[in-house]
Amino acid sequence: MKEERKGMLIVISGPSGTGKGTICERMLREDPTLVFSVSATTRAPREGEKDGVHYFFMAEEQYDELLSADAFLEHATVHGHRYGTLKSQVQKQMDGGLNVVLDIDPQGARQVMAQMPGCVSVFILPPSYAELEKRLHTRNTDDSKEINRRLGNAKGEIDQMHLYQYAVVNDDLETACAQVRAIIRAEKQRTTRYFPVVE
Repeated sequence: MKEERKGMLIVISGPSGTGKGTICERMLREDPTLVFSVSATTRAPREGEKDGVHYFFMAEEQYDELLSADAFLEHATVHGHRYGTLKSQVQKQMDGGLNVVLDIDPQGARQVMAQMPGCVSVFILPPSYAELEKRLHTRNTDDSKEINRRLGNAKGEIDQMHLYQYAVVNDDLETACAQVRAIIRAEKQRTTRYFPVVE
């Protein structure tokens, strides 16, 4: 049996603090066919973040040049900082048969879904707003003002859930990961990307 596969783009999105980053890390660790799409950003690195691994950290001027050259698949200003996904990065990996995972905010996700309707889109939800607030405080990366802003944004983002193909509630990390894993496994078998040859 000969098999050929086309790479796919997997968009994992949802409000800040829902655990989408943790879910993506788990999927990437478990499945060698998945690769992480590194986004560009104008925000400063957080402790432990490395340039080219977590993000491409860049100055506003460099970001502006890429924007003028239409180099982004999506770009957005989120919580006062600019983020963008480089088209060249994503296409190169997909052309190589890899499945590209995008961990992006809902604003950027909508642009990707519009430009690449063949992508797989998964929206990660919190079990409640109270739990979301608790998670944002627990991760200790933002001050109270920033947390309140993210909570305010979350309501509007959750209202956009119907634009995605799949919804997963992250009430229990193991269950949420199992659901995302099942989605990816099923999507790999679509006849638009999986080509078995019976001899």
